[in-house]
Amino acid sequence: MRQQHSYSTEALILRRSDLGEADRIVTLFTPHKGKFHAIAKGSRRPVSKLAGHLELLNRSQLQIALGRNLDIITQAEVRENFLRLRTSLWHMTCGFYLAELVDRFVEERVVHADIYTLLLQTLRYLDVDASALIAQRAQDSSVEQAQSHGRTPLLLRYFELHLLTAVGYAPSLQTCVSCSGELLAGENGFKASLGGVLCRQCSHLWERRLSPNALKVLRYIQDNPWREAGRVRLNTPLRAELEAVMHSLLRFHLERDLKSWRFLDMLSLPTEP
Repeated sequence: MRQQHSYSTEALILRRSDLGEADRIVTLFTPHKGKFHAIAKGSRRPVSKLAGHLELLNRSQLQIALGRNLDIITQAEVRENFLRLRTSLWHMTCGFYLAELVDRFVEERVVHADIYTLLLQTLRYLDVDASALIAQRAQDSSVEQAQSHGRTPLLLRYFELHLLTAVGYAPSLQTCVSCSGELLAGENGFKASLGGVLCRQCSHLWERRLSPNALKVLRYIQDNPWREAGRVRLNTPLRAELEAVMHSLLRFHLERDLKSWRFLDMLSLPTEP
């Protein structure tokens, strides 16, 4: 049998780093080969035919040659570049955040077709949301930035929750994670290190309080596809509570903060009139 020397795959571009004077190491996330690194030779040169097809977040079709240590990208053709997303700094940063999450949670060469689909669909939703934001600003340029992010904050929580579920870290939201007791109506608690919600009988273990509305939203977005979950509307306090809960979970599992969080927080501040 003739030995295979190259292969074709589609990939989402998660990360890039410089190598030598003209090359790059590109972190690829593919539906059938998982996450891996490949070399894009000469891609930093102005005349490179690869560079524009290997931008961060692009979905590209690649031809890759087998290498001794790292495989080598020989051809690339962009299939989706999410141009509307790139016109909004907020949405572009959200896209980079999603890529950072996947890069942190997905092990190399472990196939996660479900996470690939989740990331691709979420980038498409972000692209649509960015388009809606552009239209909104065209109609009313006085709208504050903090109120102009549309459904994106909820979309981020949806992605975080479903990513954790896909890698085996789904939080317990139906019964008390400590005693398995029923979660009564009203305020309950939450502790990331225990992996979910705590009842009032276990209040001595609470890390933070969890409002009834926050628990309802978490359950709803955990159990429904985005076309249903995206109908939920969040006020500012509820949005902040959900972010704090999900970030505590992510921080516990990763044992670190993510680089994107601080920048996203800065972009969430209202702009001065």
